[in-house]
Amino acid sequence: MQRNDTSDEQNNHLTRLASVGQIAAGIAHEVRNPLTAVKGFLQLLQEQSPHTYLDIAHQELDNAISTLQDLLNVSKPDLDDEPYQRMSLCVELDALLNLFQDKMYKIRVERKYEDVELEIMGRKNQLKRAIFNVIKNAFESIQDKGTVVVRHRLDVDGKHVQIVISDTGSGIPKEKLMLLGTPFFSTKSEGTGMGLVQVFSTIYQHGGTIDVDSVESQGTTFRIRVPIEISRVTGVVELDLVYHSEMSLEEFMLHNKEVFEESLLDEAVNLRELLVDIKTIGNIDLLQNAHKLVIYLIRNQHYEIMNFAKEEGELWAKQPSLNLSVKLEWFQSIRQVLWSFLYNFDRLSGAAVTRESYYSQERQINSMLDIFLRQFVVSYTTIKDELIQAHKEMIDDLSVPIIPLSSSISILPLLGAVDAHRAKMIREKVLEQIGKLQIQTLLIDMSGVAFLDATVADHLFKILNGIGFMGCNAVITGIRPEIANTMVELGIQFNDRIKTKATLQQAFEEINSSAML
Repeated sequence: MQRNDTSDEQNNHLTRLASVGQIAAGIAHEVRNPLTAVKGFLQLLQEQSPHTYLDIAHQELDNAISTLQDLLNVSKPDLDDEPYQRMSLCVELDALLNLFQDKMYKIRVERKYEDVELEIMGRKNQLKRAIFNVIKNAFESIQDKGTVVVRHRLDVDGKHVQIVISDTGSGIPKEKLMLLGTPFFSTKSEGTGMGLVQVFSTIYQHGGTIDVDSVESQGTTFRIRVPIEISRVTGVVELDLVYHSEMSLEEFMLHNKEVFEESLLDEAVNLRELLVDIKTIGNIDLLQNAHKLVIYLIRNQHYEIMNFAKEEGELWAKQPSLNLSVKLEWFQSIRQVLWSFLYNFDRLSGAAVTRESYYSQERQINSMLDIFLRQFVVSYTTIKDELIQAHKEMIDDLSVPIIPLSSSISILPLLGAVDAHRAKMIREKVLEQIGKLQIQTLLIDMSGVAFLDATVADHLFKILNGIGFMGCNAVITGIRPEIANTMVELGIQFNDRIKTKATLQQAFEEINSSAML
């Protein structure tokens, strides 16, 4: 089943969104303000008498306000807040796909990029959010294993860029396909449908088109065409901010805290839905931390910035499910929004900004931001290296599992491939544990080892001689025919302290018989 959006359908869709916008304006006045007041009272109650139910109520209230804000965002037919700029959709596609690395262990992603140097004029953040929503839906439509294919190329007319996003997911029923992009219609049980509304609205506003193919139980394909050039280009963004006479920059930032947060979310549109997950998984409040960083910057507090970056790096590194690219994109958003606020502060304060003072401020702030980023990366990589080393050591220990059976008898079951590195590790661990546990008899079961090359076999069986040097008897069980053949070809001979048995059970029976005697 295919959905093709003609020019008339696009105009009708935008007209419907404009009608929704009129309703949304009333909702904003009549509903959002009371909800915000309720949110404030909930926060006060939580401070006085913390309770799990209050946490749930607060979270659900945030969801309601977020849905309302989404409705307001997508219902405006022409958003002029964000300027048009030149951008590479190919680069943005790759950055967006990196946000889904936690899903790529079961979902294969195919990138098929052509004309990678091609750029378009557009509202970068709105387009990124639209594409993010399509990619997110593609991943979520796949319940188990599957494939997501992302294509990027110049259209045949030479005037448009074409983005094709396909999945092998559940597909969309034929009767529901024509309803895509309608407010509050969703194929998900818990969806609001606002994501695809934003997709269609943004692409239409950029003069583009969307075609959708879908077959139930086979998958869905979105074909997005966006013109390369759009004539309207706006300059610096003037924000609706509050400024009072003689207000300092720090006071200005604190007074406009809510606008700062919303600007951050608009700049990093594809991270908006990840904020709750990041706070839940890693106890990291990105918005609050952004405020803290900005205040340190304004105060020019080098030491505090370095310590803060170190703490952030450690926190981020200790959460394996948190993607580093998310943090870097968030950091870039902070930089962009901060400079936008600095421009508006100078504009509202009427201060005379000389070229010298501007470049001096630029050097100070960007240098501090670079210090934060550098310290964050150093801290992050240091902790990651330590965690990787700890995991490696744990894996090494698990790969040589010496299991005590009694005060003097232990068993070493060898499983899987044994290469030169593991053979060396076995030697070190075995000799160490023999001395530590005072092992008199070590049962080495090799029934789980399928293959040994000549070099490793020679190295491994020299270890057995080392066991004998420490006064320990070795009993080898489960030697496979192919391994025995390798030993014969190498001329390997055991000393008197090494015995062999066909199976581990035979070795146990002999030990029990000896004990009874």
